[in-house]
Amino acid sequence: MRSKLFVPCSRPDFFGKALTGGADALSFDLEDAVPPDGKEAARARLIELLRSDGALGSAKRLIVRINALDTPFFDGDVAALTGLRVDLVNIPKADSPDAVRAAAARLTAAGVAAGLLVNIETAGALRQAAAIAAAHPNVAGLQAGLNDLLTPLGVDRRDPRHIQAALWSIRLGAGEAGCFAYDGAWPDLTDQDGFRAEAELARGLGFLGKSCVHPRQIAIANAVFDRGGEIARARRLLAAAGAAAAHGHGAFVFEDAMVDAPAIAAAHETLRRAGEAA
Repeated sequence: MRSKLFVPCSRPDFFGKALTGGADALSFDLEDAVPPDGKEAARARLIELLRSDGALGSAKRLIVRINALDTPFFDGDVAALTGLRVDLVNIPKADSPDAVRAAAARLTAAGVAAGLLVNIETAGALRQAAAIAAAHPNVAGLQAGLNDLLTPLGVDRRDPRHIQAALWSIRLGAGEAGCFAYDGAWPDLTDQDGFRAEAELARGLGFLGKSCVHPRQIAIANAVFDRGGEIARARRLLAAAGAAAAHGHGAFVFEDAMVDAPAIAAAHETLRRAGEAA
């Protein structure tokens, strides 16, 4: 899931292009992209899409960002997803473990079995990132919501020092709970260098991929988060580790570097995250 494109459910004319585009995942948005008086119509369009052959046969990961638990739209969104193909439900504004558990319980009661991608977009959520990630077994990942997080605090959204501090906390929280961390959106559509720089920062911190708000950002995210070389090296390292272990060696030299248990564990994790059997 190198790239995830936000698709407003208020714009059904975008649906077909998104399904045939280059993003690994699509996040159909019922929250910020839909005005209050358009929620019901947006749900109806989403239901029609998710029942279509194009969605049912898509190899992309299909995600739905619903409205927050404390809004009057949450229950309607949950009811709309019952019985449909949804791979992940994106939960916004869940700033405590209790909120995550409450949202998960209502989704489960409605028969929605998708995993949860929980946004970290408030100061309270950032402080409790690890507890939020561990709040429920259905939590698959944490997603950075940097615009919502930083703007109310008066923090400069473009300063990479501030971005790294926030992403670091989210990555540690996700790592402690054993789930993935996913980068948020870059709002300036004209600044592709800024998008790339933030994506590279997230990649270096171990994030799985980056959100896109326009198709022109997809190719950059796919390139930055491509792990083909990393996966190939992990396979080679584990093969070498097996040969070393057969000779009774726990530490050995691999491609001019000393390797021991932490490097072997990291290679296993690389393959696990790539969806492969290590």
